[in-house]
Amino acid sequence: MARPVTLFTGQWADMSLETLAEKASSWGYDGLELACWGDHFNVQKALREDDYCEKRKEILAEYDLKVWSISNHLVGQAVCDLIDERHKEILPEHVWGDGDAEGVRQRAADEMKDTARAAAKLGVEVVNGFTGSSIWSKMYSFPPNLPGTIDEGYQDFADRWNPVLDVFDEVGVRFGLEVHPTEIAFDISSAQRAVDALDGREAFGFNYDPSHFGYQGVDYVQFILEFGDRIYHAHMKDVWWTDELKRAGVFGGHLEFGHEDRCWDFVSIGRGNIDFDRVIRALNRIGYQGPLSIEWEDSGMDREFGAEESCQYVKDIDFTPPSAAFDSAFSDKE
Repeated sequence: MARPVTLFTGQWADMSLETLAEKASSWGYDGLELACWGDHFNVQKALREDDYCEKRKEILAEYDLKVWSISNHLVGQAVCDLIDERHKEILPEHVWGDGDAEGVRQRAADEMKDTARAAAKLGVEVVNGFTGSSIWSKMYSFPPNLPGTIDEGYQDFADRWNPVLDVFDEVGVRFGLEVHPTEIAFDISSAQRAVDALDGREAFGFNYDPSHFGYQGVDYVQFILEFGDRIYHAHMKDVWWTDELKRAGVFGGHLEFGHEDRCWDFVSIGRGNIDFDRVIRALNRIGYQGPLSIEWEDSGMDREFGAEESCQYVKDIDFTPPSAAFDSAFSDKE
């Protein structure tokens, strides 16, 4: 059977869960990937209130929707980051606290542990998110990085995330890093280095999203094949890029998304450069059976139009892998 199609609620946090659920159901979605911000899913309420998780699921059930995962990108970002005032805008007050950088990182780690516990209470097995990175600013570095600097960054990642992942293991939940610029892993090479830094522990895997690879020149299909046993969730998100020379390159030129001078931009699924037929075939090859979750971003399109169109697009391109070779019938004998 085709995989369920869900909508990631992170870009819809201005709507109540019930409002979004009603809309998503009318657009044809099978479920929601709940973001841990806005009013969609509150980690601390889930742990404090006995009926909170059930009430969340009741709202979804009213509109024939289910939930397979939750996501806490914003808090996860602060676990390894070099903290500054930008983080205050995205973090819960109890995580930001007094803004002391190390305190923020420690409280963010504690919140991610609680996110795993809340996910288990909700009955889902995957938490998606970011990790942050102490070395992203050294990605293109001059003066050159000192020997060992990058190694130290991956060790910092391991030191901070291993205790978090211990809790994931305790409660039977896995973490899916969305490989993404600004994270400890942003392409195939850095993703492998992140896995190695954690000694390959199974609690750590990936929320696959091809849109963050294509414009970088990274093979987004090869990522699936190399990390097939670690793809715990999949985002369906598209990106456009051009081979023409532009005023702003891969780094974006400090321009806002949608600016005409950019050489790449996120677009509604099916309207960019990602070959989703190859993506689906690769996901079939590794046996991925989880949801296909649409993360909708397109600065040039009405989001409700885009969300509805995207749901139908994904349902049209998804297909069940074969149970036998197409030519196996020729070998049958009467």
